[in-house]
Amino acid sequence: MTLLEGAASPEGTRRFRDRAVATRSLPSAHFRDAPGGLALTSLGLGTYIGRVDRPTDLAVEEAVRVSIESGRLNVVDTAINYRYQRAERSVGRALAGLVASGKVARDEVFVATKVGYLAPDGESGRSPEEWVEAELVRPGLLDPAEIVDGSHAMSPPYLRDQVERSRRNLGLETLDLLYLHNAPDAQRAVVGASEFRSRLGDAFRLLEELRDDGALRAYGLATWEALRSPAAAPEHLEIEEALEVAREVGGADHGLRYLQFPFNLAMPEAAVRACQSVNGEPKTVFACARHYQLGCFTSVPLVQGQLAQRGPALDGLTRSQTALQFARSAPGTIAALVGQKQPAHLAENLKVAEVPPLSEAAFAERLAHGHRSATP
Repeated sequence: MTLLEGAASPEGTRRFRDRAVATRSLPSAHFRDAPGGLALTSLGLGTYIGRVDRPTDLAVEEAVRVSIESGRLNVVDTAINYRYQRAERSVGRALAGLVASGKVARDEVFVATKVGYLAPDGESGRSPEEWVEAELVRPGLLDPAEIVDGSHAMSPPYLRDQVERSRRNLGLETLDLLYLHNAPDAQRAVVGASEFRSRLGDAFRLLEELRDDGALRAYGLATWEALRSPAAAPEHLEIEEALEVAREVGGADHGLRYLQFPFNLAMPEAAVRACQSVNGEPKTVFACARHYQLGCFTSVPLVQGQLAQRGPALDGLTRSQTALQFARSAPGTIAALVGQKQPAHLAENLKVAEVPPLSEAAFAERLAHGHRSATP
């Protein structure tokens, strides 16, 4: 199998930005500076939800194609376990087609995926249990004792295998960003803080090796509760601790560059709860990430469609657009990641790119008052 060479680059992503601003009349503020000098759109395409079938494969593939061709989006987010590996494959086919047609260059698009959860192959014809046994356990890639809660593992041999599968699924020589998927959420409370730190170090050490080999450019932590939960919560992880571990195994030039966490009108904790710290001073997740120059991507801006149905509609925008406008405007956010497959929803959401993000003052006012009426 031939893999697309290269990775998202400062030159490529700026080319995408300049073309979009010049030919699509998009505001330059729609593009954000990201680690490594990248220029990324403030909206990203998520690929989580959907049936495990061919029509959904085609819908995801078309959503990726339309989003990137529109010039409004150059960030795509997926995971190996999404739709049992089929989401990655849909993304891969779309990217291959766009590059082959000359409509986009590989270095203009930023692709992130995630590993950690068990991800049986939805096209294998085997049950999930049979697939895990045949593909992971019997070959010695995964010891069943390493599986937490029946669904999550982060041992180096297992992660290496998953990265290689993701590269093949996506058809990419180099992954722009690889997340450990909900690692502290799934494991820290179960195995304990000390054991989790040891496992995190082993995982980061592998990811540094994969960076050296050219399999990925950067890595990150995609989380649900762990970063924004109260410090006393058993799954809570300090960003400072994660950075300490990364420096221990990767030195000053380590590859831990990104975080992902939920943020929306109904779940504003990352901007209002001082559950992280910088040198002992309480900080919000966003403030801590900004201090350490970590890029932030935020998930579930629509709370899986609930805000599109029952959220506020403000400033001449639809409910869905209002929710996206809020999420993308948080200071420190690179992109709000939204899942969208239906053509009407895709067109509606992509139009947000034509509107400048909220100013910091307007965002602060919305944060203080707007979310009170947004609880789904």
